[in-house]
Amino acid sequence: MANLIPPRFKVVIDYERCRKCKRCVINCGFGVYSFADRVIPDHKKCVSCQRCVAFCPEEAITIIENPNVFRPNSYWTMEDRINIMKQASSSGMLLTGMGNDRPYKNYFDHLLIDACQVTNPSIDPLREPMELTTYLGKKPDAVKVKVENGKVKLDTQIAPQIKLDTPIIFSPMSYGSISLNAHKALARAAKECGILMNTGEGGLHKELYPYKDWIIVQVASGRFGVNQEYLDHSAVVEIKIGQGAKPGIGGHLPGEKVNREVSETRMIPEGTDALSPAPHHDIYSIEDLAQLIYALKEATHYEKPVSVKIAAVHNVAAIASGIARAGADIIYIDGFRGGTGAAPTVIRDHIGIPIELAIAAVDDRLRAEGIRNSVSIVAAGGIRHSGDVAKAIALGADAVAIGTAALIAMGCHVCQMCHTGNCSWGIATQRPELTQRLDPDWAAQQLINLVKSWSLELKEILGALGLNAIESLRGSRERLRGIGLTDTELAILGVKHAGR
Repeated sequence: MANLIPPRFKVVIDYERCRKCKRCVINCGFGVYSFADRVIPDHKKCVSCQRCVAFCPEEAITIIENPNVFRPNSYWTMEDRINIMKQASSSGMLLTGMGNDRPYKNYFDHLLIDACQVTNPSIDPLREPMELTTYLGKKPDAVKVKVENGKVKLDTQIAPQIKLDTPIIFSPMSYGSISLNAHKALARAAKECGILMNTGEGGLHKELYPYKDWIIVQVASGRFGVNQEYLDHSAVVEIKIGQGAKPGIGGHLPGEKVNREVSETRMIPEGTDALSPAPHHDIYSIEDLAQLIYALKEATHYEKPVSVKIAAVHNVAAIASGIARAGADIIYIDGFRGGTGAAPTVIRDHIGIPIELAIAAVDDRLRAEGIRNSVSIVAAGGIRHSGDVAKAIALGADAVAIGTAALIAMGCHVCQMCHTGNCSWGIATQRPELTQRLDPDWAAQQLINLVKSWSLELKEILGALGLNAIESLRGSRERLRGIGLTDTELAILGVKHAGR
């Protein structure tokens, strides 16, 4: 039956142009090509990662969607029918990588940003200073000062704060799901940009120890790689409760990706599957969460903020309120467009809610309860450009996290096959012949360029709004307008319709 599943893509080779250099054979991580007098593609193995297209010196290769897969049907899509055939032949659960790609409504694209005209002058960011600096961490309810020896001094103990030069950080992506070279690139770029990278739940490779001031280390349900040394080499410690791509379930790193270095970093046997339980087995209430938060604060001498990462789900506002009251300094909310190295397709595609609605709901709830200052909000899950960053902050986020965008900057073509470990671009793989393809210096520079470009654009947006600091945009939903949204959607987002 499996052999009856038609190829999703077709490899079209212009044999008049092909000079038989075999670069396509060498570059394909999925074994699509063989050579017998000429290059011969196996269409069924192609995932359209586009590596062969990029490296063909004669531009002789084109990857197209197979037009002859099935008779068109507006209800039974090609993907649905192929998935049914796969499961009918395997009896297994379908896995996928990256974020939800289903055509649900994208609320960022239904929000428009205000601009100054005539009576409220705009600011030229090329001529006047613009401030993007953001501090993550608990803020005091009030500040007291005292005078000593004629000098005014702060008399309030401020909780640990993390300074970001721009309100963007790199999302959690574990070592194991992505290569060490990708982790190195993220760490180097975070340091250069004055932001943070997040280890995900895969531990911290010792080669990244020099970057500890720009690293968030994660404590997830599997506790992979967690020890005192791990906590000490971080700027922030994060408890991972949920992930936008797979809310309510644990993680799974296939044993093929657990080589010697990954096993040492995660502190698990080489070649074994790394399975994270769905829940933390010591957290079944907000009180349990509070115990872990304060255990981590004790372990880090109350010198580092503790973040709690959750997936955006239906009652996210109430959950966030409980997390804030449990003592977290940062709440990281991951929307249903958030990426993953591997997740069951049915979970990724059908569970969770959009990050835009989650930000607004959480910001509203925390403000209503008078505890918004007690936590910073980091929003993630589908941030594609600086416009999304500005809208997320206007909705109420303090900063955003980018994962897929960062991977694309490093060469990823979003073929969504991260879970196979065959990434031709050397990012989501541990195969040595593939990982060496990603130059961490080049990739770091790509990431630096991306963050700097978005920061420059953020300054332009602030200037158009007549603002000179990103702080002034935070939660300022009056500067947003909705278009093509229902009254209920507008009410949840807390914005007016365009024209009002």
